[in-house]
Amino acid sequence: MGFSRIATPVFPVSLFVFVISAGLNCVQADERPAIARKPLFAFGFDHHDLRKRDFDQQAQMLKQLKFSGMGHVGLIDLNQRLKALDRVGLKLCLAGERVDLTHASSSYLPQLQAAFETLKGRDTIIYLVLTGQPVNDQAVVPALRQIAAQAAKCKLRVAIYPHTGEWVRRSDHAVRLARKVDRPNCGVAFNLCHWLKNENPSGLVPLLKSAMPYLMLVTINGADVAGKDDQNWARLIQPLDQGTFDVGMLLNTLRRLGYQGQIGLMCWGIGGDAQTHLQRSMAAWHNLPVANRQ
Repeated sequence: MGFSRIATPVFPVSLFVFVISAGLNCVQADERPAIARKPLFAFGFDHHDLRKRDFDQQAQMLKQLKFSGMGHVGLIDLNQRLKALDRVGLKLCLAGERVDLTHASSSYLPQLQAAFETLKGRDTIIYLVLTGQPVNDQAVVPALRQIAAQAAKCKLRVAIYPHTGEWVRRSDHAVRLARKVDRPNCGVAFNLCHWLKNENPSGLVPLLKSAMPYLMLVTINGADVAGKDDQNWARLIQPLDQGTFDVGMLLNTLRRLGYQGQIGLMCWGIGGDAQTHLQRSMAAWHNLPVANRQ
């Protein structure tokens, strides 16, 4: 019995190189930390940029740059912001306000309730910057539980937002307070810039471990640790492609701890045109190096 010869296809060398190269690129893309491929929203650029772009133009810019949405500073103009984002299919990820819980609830609850109704059913986190000088944590727990209960009626979550110069300025204080409030829709935000300003960088991993049951939101940016004692924020809030702080390490730590929440890009006070620094930060987000740290 004879066997017929089967012709062996001949691949051009250039095609072979292309196939191997494409495969390597796929492996490299897949090796990036999973958390670095999550959606990223922009936060804090809008007030500075309104001199140049209106709400619709800002939304269109974010859509073009592949951001998932944005955060809104304050609770004013929420309807206008939502309409602009809805028109381009982006999400309002975050909105919030300063709240002094030492005052009567009538001074802050109506505005919060109005915002809750506006955002009802949306996956928007309401951040709370806690101001004033309460006697202690326990003095404000009932007020925070009341806020959480009102938010829960609209299927919303609230996050205690540590902020330099305010009553809750440290992340560990926010975690302690959320633990005492003990409501499933009341958690905390971790803000890289405020954490660097007020806390010891060596305590990052223990802090994040303690925060995980309550951690709803993380904001990142480029930063120089040496800017901690500066009078301004120029070195603590930079585009993501600048700064000496290892953001990849932070993201990988969050990944290992199982963090699944939202990640925002902090842009407050960054100079120059917003489109330029947002574009640079988005490019850096997609090119964060692999970090195989244990």
